[in-house]
Amino acid sequence: MSQSRPLQSRVLRRRETVTSYLFLLPSLLLFITFVLAPMCLALVTSFFNHTMQSFEFVGFANYRELFTDPIFLRSLRNTAVIVVVAVPTVTAFSLWVASAIYQMHPVSRSFFRIVFYLPVVTGTVAVTVVWKWIFNQYYGLLNSSLKSVGAIDQNISWLGDARYALACIILILFTTSIGQPIVLYVAGLGNVDRSLIEAAEVDGATRSQVFWKIKWPSLLPTTIYILVITTINSFQCFALIQLLTSGGPNYSTSTVMYYIYYQVFKLYRYGYANAMGVILAIIIALFSALQFKLARSADAA
Repeated sequence: MSQSRPLQSRVLRRRETVTSYLFLLPSLLLFITFVLAPMCLALVTSFFNHTMQSFEFVGFANYRELFTDPIFLRSLRNTAVIVVVAVPTVTAFSLWVASAIYQMHPVSRSFFRIVFYLPVVTGTVAVTVVWKWIFNQYYGLLNSSLKSVGAIDQNISWLGDARYALACIILILFTTSIGQPIVLYVAGLGNVDRSLIEAAEVDGATRSQVFWKIKWPSLLPTTIYILVITTINSFQCFALIQLLTSGGPNYSTSTVMYYIYYQVFKLYRYGYANAMGVILAIIIALFSALQFKLARSADAA
């Protein structure tokens, strides 16, 4: 009798395991078909001169060409600027706004969460159309407002001038990226143990001390997640570029993702574009790993 029970337990565990994998099978098949297989195919074809006319093995020639391609290097620099500016500002601003919203009445809190999250669910195209009207050189709201207060004398081509175009893209990306972090931070603040905050306040802790000593450690996992997803989204900035500037003027707003699109759908250089995709994936992975390491170091300190 004692031997049959462990046997029944093993059989039951095996059945549960098989059942679990059967439930996971549809998602696993979709992941393999539409994510893992294309990734492997992109890695393989990055070593080929793959165009509409040829499919020739060239080794690392595509990768060597990347780092002598001035347009790719400029696109990489623009992407780096977007990431370096957007990621910390989105994170810091979202935390500040979430801290202010959390102190409000629940009705007001819900209202502001909806307001800030609205650009996320509205759709990139709709948001881009609004911003394109705002930045329009001739009848845009920004030029009209600045001229009315005497800040400028003549209209500025915000998206057509290399001095301003990239900054405009970063501003739009900022407004469309803060919705989800704000909602996550508000939820994270709601999970902070109130008894610890009240005890610290009774002991005379200031608001700054309460935040950094009690709230911040609880928000650290949320912050890591926000940093990673914001970094990935910034590296993959494409729709705004395509709809507003098409990489211009003079490639001043071209990003790696847009240049990949240009190589694939305009020049049909699939192997070269896949090499860029591999480099971009490696850079994103390194940035994400660095963020995790820095966050763990801060948590340990």
